[in-house]
Amino acid sequence: MDQRNLILAIALSIAIIVGWQALMPPAPPPPPPQQQQQPSHPVPSPGAPGTPGTPVPSAGSPPAPAATREEALKTSPRVTIATPQIEGSIALRGARIDDVLLAKHRVTVEKNSPLVTLLSPERSPNGYYVRFGWSNVSNAAVKLPDADTLWTADRTELAAGQPLTLSWDNGEGLIFRQKITLDQNFMFTVALAVDNKTDKPVSLFPYGLVTREGDPKTEGIYLLHEGPYGVYDEVLKEFSWSDFKDGKKQTLPTTGGWLGFTDKYWMVTLIPDQKTRVATEISQSVEGGTLKKYHAFFRNDTPVTVAPGASSEATARLFAGAKIVTLIDQYHEALGIARFDLTIDWGWFWFLTKPLFWLLDKLFGLIGNFGIAILALTVLVKLAFFPLANKSYESMTKMKALQPEMEKLRARFADDKMAMNQELMKLYKSEKVNPAAGCLPVLLQIPVFFALYKVLYTTIEMRHQPFFGWIHDLAAPDPLTLLQGFGLLHWQVPPLLHIFDIGIWPIIMGITMYMQQMLNPQPADPVQARIFQFLPIMFTFMLGQFAAGLVIYWAWNNTLSMAQQYAIMRRLGVPVSFGAKAPAPAAKPAAPPAPTKPAAAGKTAGRKK
Repeated sequence: MDQRNLILAIALSIAIIVGWQALMPPAPPPPPPQQQQQPSHPVPSPGAPGTPGTPVPSAGSPPAPAATREEALKTSPRVTIATPQIEGSIALRGARIDDVLLAKHRVTVEKNSPLVTLLSPERSPNGYYVRFGWSNVSNAAVKLPDADTLWTADRTELAAGQPLTLSWDNGEGLIFRQKITLDQNFMFTVALAVDNKTDKPVSLFPYGLVTREGDPKTEGIYLLHEGPYGVYDEVLKEFSWSDFKDGKKQTLPTTGGWLGFTDKYWMVTLIPDQKTRVATEISQSVEGGTLKKYHAFFRNDTPVTVAPGASSEATARLFAGAKIVTLIDQYHEALGIARFDLTIDWGWFWFLTKPLFWLLDKLFGLIGNFGIAILALTVLVKLAFFPLANKSYESMTKMKALQPEMEKLRARFADDKMAMNQELMKLYKSEKVNPAAGCLPVLLQIPVFFALYKVLYTTIEMRHQPFFGWIHDLAAPDPLTLLQGFGLLHWQVPPLLHIFDIGIWPIIMGITMYMQQMLNPQPADPVQARIFQFLPIMFTFMLGQFAAGLVIYWAWNNTLSMAQQYAIMRRLGVPVSFGAKAPAPAAKPAAPPAPTKPAAAGKTAGRKK
């Protein structure tokens, strides 16, 4: 009966997993640009919160949809970007930063793989672009630069430490300039200047705007935030893409901080002047009924007034690149950007996650292999918890040594649970065993292990880092999978079967989990025991598509735990066996024989004569 129930449980679990994959497939990608309708009117940039009816910067006339990114790049004259970390260009039409490729990050581990594309021109596939400028409230007659304005550049290339100045004369006495500086990494500094050659003062509002087109792809896991976010008056706010449907907006004022969009490893973040009060808005618009656009926008709360014959300047920054932890921390400290370290999702246990990352990064610097650094970090964490883990394993070992006595008591009091529990308590007391003694150390370790899991999953430092053998990317799933004959078969596994397409390292992890489980005391209830035996199988499939680095960490952690538990069992003289079976149901004691009735007087088998 137990075997049949186990088989039914496994079959039901598989059916649920497959059914979920079939009924709840991932969202389809957005239609390609050539199938999207051209918008009937331009969508304006988001307005300033708290000022209803305020005119906002015009987005200009939207260009026709481009079939490819290359075609979209040709719609405007450009200035080249060439730095150690960024390749790309800036569009002179609209002064858009809309062509950013990450020079040291490729899509796959292959050497000839394309560079990661972060920003792309408007109306190209996955359009993603940034614009800075001026909006006007006090005098609507002032002619301002918009998305169609053709700027003049003072040089043909933007290089690290060599500023580029864009200029435009509105023909009415105002000259607008944008001085763009890019450092050795991913930080743009944009100084917006206005020369007023008229006889009247002009009041203008500096602004910054990042726009992202389409439905961004995400990992879709609760552990990691992907989407709009920002820090407002020292407080981090995170939003999902769905928060902005049906015209919903997030409007928050702030002094200092930042806002933008983040992916797992990359982000595009607007950074206003940290001493200036600004209004911000995150919103969504729809063009032509099909093309979604997400906007992150800031604008100075008070205008900058430019006197006749004078000039005025406002400065903002843009981060567009990889979320490298040490680099983010440097910007946070050197530029005084409020809580810029929170652009990386450290999670609830940030006070553990950040120190663990620091230690892992130091180990990687010493060892040179991220996989071995993970193994070394796991050893150090195990050493830190060695005394607590010892108490836990000693308690479980003593419990395992008492299992034969416990089984006898359960068989003896099979029909009297209260009496059985009383006798078990007496047994624990006489043998000085506390059944709950092993729980507290395990509970104390959970935040640390979760923090380590967070480090390995979210930080870019593990991406495209090799281990040994067939593992060339610790951030990707094990490539040698079951349904592909562990590398011998080359075919496209159907999406419905992905859950079963597990690699070698997940299988190793499952084996170590099963062996560790066999060292622990087995539950007395046969049903519970069967469920526990099924857990390694379930976790093997659950972790099958996880990053190889995480699975290697888990398998190594299981192995270290087994070694520690094995040593304790040998020291306490408890037999070590990996072949323990689930206990059989407690047999009820045999019913006593029915009493025989004495023979009635005078009714004997025979009489004396």
